[in-house]
Amino acid sequence: MNSAAADALVRSGLVRDALVRNALVRDALERARSAEIPGPDFPAGPPADRPGQPVPVPPALDRVLRLSLAGDRLRPAPSAGALHPVDTYLLVGAGCGVEPGRYAYDPGRHRLHSAGPAPDPVPEGAIAVLGVTARRTVSHYGHRGWPLILLDVGHAVAALALAGAEAVCLDVPPPRPPPTAWRPWEVPPSRNRGSVPDLPHSPSGMGGAPTPYACGRGGTPTPQTPAGTTVPPVGPELPLAAVRVTPADPEALDRWAACATSVEARPADAPADLVQAWHVLDALATSGEETGSWRPVQSTTAVPDSVLLARRSAPPGFSGLPSRDDLAAVLVAAEEAWPDGPRWCLAVSGPEPGLVVSDERGGLQVMAKGDVLPTLAVWAAGQGWVADVGAVLLAYGCPSDADPARVRRDHLLAGYGVGHAQAAATALGLAARPLGSWQGADLGAALGERTGRDWVIHGLALGRHTQGEDPS
Repeated sequence: MNSAAADALVRSGLVRDALVRNALVRDALERARSAEIPGPDFPAGPPADRPGQPVPVPPALDRVLRLSLAGDRLRPAPSAGALHPVDTYLLVGAGCGVEPGRYAYDPGRHRLHSAGPAPDPVPEGAIAVLGVTARRTVSHYGHRGWPLILLDVGHAVAALALAGAEAVCLDVPPPRPPPTAWRPWEVPPSRNRGSVPDLPHSPSGMGGAPTPYACGRGGTPTPQTPAGTTVPPVGPELPLAAVRVTPADPEALDRWAACATSVEARPADAPADLVQAWHVLDALATSGEETGSWRPVQSTTAVPDSVLLARRSAPPGFSGLPSRDDLAAVLVAAEEAWPDGPRWCLAVSGPEPGLVVSDERGGLQVMAKGDVLPTLAVWAAGQGWVADVGAVLLAYGCPSDADPARVRRDHLLAGYGVGHAQAAATALGLAARPLGSWQGADLGAALGERTGRDWVIHGLALGRHTQGEDPS
């Protein structure tokens, strides 16, 4: 179903919102994977507005935040184009060294800003809730931006986990909207079923410029639109992931969902690609069972603080095939981060090029023979330097007909796994650089299997040295 067909179904009022939501996400995913070139850049917008009173990061939270998210453009957690769309809000309870409440984290100054009171009753411990400001990434990557945003969230979750967080949640329940709220794939309740409001700024006619709303008593969002309707919240209000930074009450997420915090501004003249990204992220953030299930952090090897701080995406130009043992260690780090996530393999150069996977003993076995790196260079948004690297770690899956919950999960887990793999590569002294944008990268079809089932989702280029260094 294309966007025009999905829009027609919305206008007819004869389709469930889930069906239109699925069509919206699948169309956007097909477009992001296509050869279509992004349009010209547009302004990324001002820095995040954190009007609340600044508060020093308490000792209980200092190490985890400093080793994972702190910094300006260069941070321990990588981001496509160093644009850092991820916004971190903290729900802080008793025993954390700061007044219980909701806080926005300022990574550039490594401090907190008060964002509202804590729910009643106050849960114990501290939880980081990760949402996004889509404009930062979409301003440069256009229609390819929203998958990169999901990967960035996965990297941020991995960075927090590697820094010592307790558990992660990738199916965070969204806030409960008031009865008058409408979503871009629904017919507003105040209209006849045969019509929809004039929403001119979406390519498919679905979507407009949201207006923020405030959090009233008991966590009930207060509508602030002239027509009496609200709009779907974004950023931390439609969280894509959460992390238990300290031992915390598992029910705290439900209390978070009961009260909104802030809304990313959606101006009426927003570029079409940004409007599409908003709608896709809205659909993804409200997809699945939304159970708020927690999973303990799984880490086979503790990563030293010095390695966490030293993580940087190596500039293009490195080469040299890492040793077989090093490659196996990087691959295992990705696989064991979340064992039931996407599938993983390595494309290797050298005298016996091809694709390799893990064997039962923690080593490597051949999956396919042949020099695949030139093909990967074309698929990776035409980045020619990829053809000369030593190896590329690949996360693959997310079929063409994946529902929104699967799209969200596969991309978050691909970023999460590559985040762990990059830390392992850094500890081994390897050069590494994440590869997020993939076009036409149907790995399964290239291997002679069914088309549209196994797409490359994310990658990590690996090598032994960089330009100007002695390869010995």
